[in-house]
Amino acid sequence: MQAKRPRRELTAQLILRAYSIGVFPMAKSAEDPDLLWIDPEERGVFPLNGLIISSSLAKQVRSDRFVIRVDHDFEGVIDACSRNPQRQDETWINQTIRDLYTELFQQGFVHTIETYDDQDQLVGGLYGVALGAAFFGESMFHLVPNASKVALVHLIARLKRGHYQLLDTQFTTPHLESLGALEIKREDFLTALRSALGASADVATWSPKLTLSGAEALILARTPASHAIEF
Repeated sequence: MQAKRPRRELTAQLILRAYSIGVFPMAKSAEDPDLLWIDPEERGVFPLNGLIISSSLAKQVRSDRFVIRVDHDFEGVIDACSRNPQRQDETWINQTIRDLYTELFQQGFVHTIETYDDQDQLVGGLYGVALGAAFFGESMFHLVPNASKVALVHLIARLKRGHYQLLDTQFTTPHLESLGALEIKREDFLTALRSALGASADVATWSPKLTLSGAEALILARTPASHAIEF
């Protein structure tokens, strides 16, 4: 189900309300200032206990090849996501999205996991919306191999540490499915969403002062969490 809303009606609080009922916004293109409300029949989710970590990915994470930062450069992350070289043909991140999610970032609802190389260059990362004990993944990017995968491992580690229950990916792709993402019915997603929104999470897990080594992130990501919703 999709319906347009004029830009002037959109507020950051409206975006949060949409997430709370299982709806999320996208733009048709970067040039179109309006948004579509998306409510798919099939929803992509990442079971927090279902992340597939290959031996090669584990080696990358454990090596601390990348410096991980949290909530350090939202503008850089959303800009890189909008220019994602893996999606050169389209982008759903328009100026309206940038403005609203920047406001949500400033309010503490949007968070980033960022990966930097040894030259302190941003080479990968992701961002999403945290609400209750749910995290809604919005977009991710990488400029060098494994940068976004390492960010994902660190994201799930922090979600588990913070007692989050649900990681929404909106849609699935073969790439995400290879890491453990799956598709569920809208009704099942809404049931899980209600449970996650009724629970509380520890927002201290997003503190930039909290650092996790690759080894620590791997342990957290691989350790089953009783609070994680199973699918």
